[in-house]
Amino acid sequence: MKFFRLLTPLLLTIVTVLWFAPAAWAFCGFYVAKADTKLYNKASQVVIARDEERTVLTMANDFQGEVKDFAIVVPVPTVLQKEQVRVTEPKIIERLDAFSAPRLVEYFDSDPCAVTDSVNLPAAAPRSSAVNQEAEKTRDRSLGVTVEARFNVGEYDIVILSAKESGGLETWLKRNGYKIPRGAKQLLKPYIRSSMKFFVAKVNLDKFEKSGYQFLRPLQISYQSPKFMLPIRLGMINATTEQDLIVYILSPQGQAEITNYRTVKIPSNTNIPLFVKDEFGEFYKSMFQTVYTKEDRKVGFLEYAWDMSSCDPCSADPLTQDELKQAGVFWLDDNSGSNVPVSPSFRRPSPRSNVFISRLHVRYTRDKFPEDLIFQQTANSESFQGRYVLQHPFQGELKCQAGKEYKQSLPKRFEQEAQTLAKLTNWNIQDIRNKMKLSIGNLTYSWWENLLSWLGL
Repeated sequence: MKFFRLLTPLLLTIVTVLWFAPAAWAFCGFYVAKADTKLYNKASQVVIARDEERTVLTMANDFQGEVKDFAIVVPVPTVLQKEQVRVTEPKIIERLDAFSAPRLVEYFDSDPCAVTDSVNLPAAAPRSSAVNQEAEKTRDRSLGVTVEARFNVGEYDIVILSAKESGGLETWLKRNGYKIPRGAKQLLKPYIRSSMKFFVAKVNLDKFEKSGYQFLRPLQISYQSPKFMLPIRLGMINATTEQDLIVYILSPQGQAEITNYRTVKIPSNTNIPLFVKDEFGEFYKSMFQTVYTKEDRKVGFLEYAWDMSSCDPCSADPLTQDELKQAGVFWLDDNSGSNVPVSPSFRRPSPRSNVFISRLHVRYTRDKFPEDLIFQQTANSESFQGRYVLQHPFQGELKCQAGKEYKQSLPKRFEQEAQTLAKLTNWNIQDIRNKMKLSIGNLTYSWWENLLSWLGL
């Protein structure tokens, strides 16, 4: 199979909620290829479940090329043993994506002539052989490279390396059949100076064929370290354009944030024209690019922050305890512990069940993000979501005074929606108005032509 990709589809909940996932993410390590195979690093989603200094990190990827050529090199803070590495199913990351993705919400105005204490307007944003092996070891030592561990997990062959200098590491990888991307030697140096290890994974073709899987499954590693960081500098080696990275951080505390770059909330809780329902993907991409440019392309964006036990409105059901464990959450109360996907030392003796998710979206280039991402957990449990509102006008007959006043207020409301959309996306305001005219024209009101004239459409 020549094309392997982990994709998250665009789903629509027809009655009230739409959620959108951007099409591309970047990876936190780099790809290495045998011979002259070209690999394109386009996408990555990373799940980090962390409590105190314990971390479970799950890496998904978007990989193009022959599966026999797939390999990754990722800096890790400590030597990993086999029991600390596993493969998991893409569905877990898809579930996290669906739960936390920006959403489109629809509301419908009630009859202004009805006797009621309130109008159904949008709610406020939620708070929100042995000889040969010995010879290999001797060669490795001459390069300053030590094979700290070697094992197989699922369809992957794993090697954990330490190195004294980047040239030796580069030579080791080349001798073992990998072509190193240009520029890797320099970028490897700071990780070696920091005494980090290197997690190298490639596909075991026999096991992959026997597995019956059509996609490369995400890799999940668990470790203990005071370093709460994610290496992104190596991710630019294979990159051909700006890279997007979605990080889902699961914590028993509260919101997570980036400490060495500003963390900014994505624009949210705005009313936009009805036609955006059919263009939500394009809307969100345009809006993100606009605010990304406005912030000088060097901030991380918070797209979602919420307790995993609930959601309002929900774009997908909250994850079950079993799903959370598969995502790496190790502090849940489980007497048996049989489903916890981490080493036994990670299990807590006391019961805990609180899980808070922070969804961070980083679009980066080497010049704007010269440092790896460093995170911190906070006690801030305030809820937040990227939320965009479609407010449908009342479609019934209006004869009362309140109905007349309501009708007169609509042109200003629609124009405000148009202006808001133009500001968020940099779309042409007249094009927006023309699209609004088409969508409004589909509604059957005897008085709608007058409303269109008031709008100047």
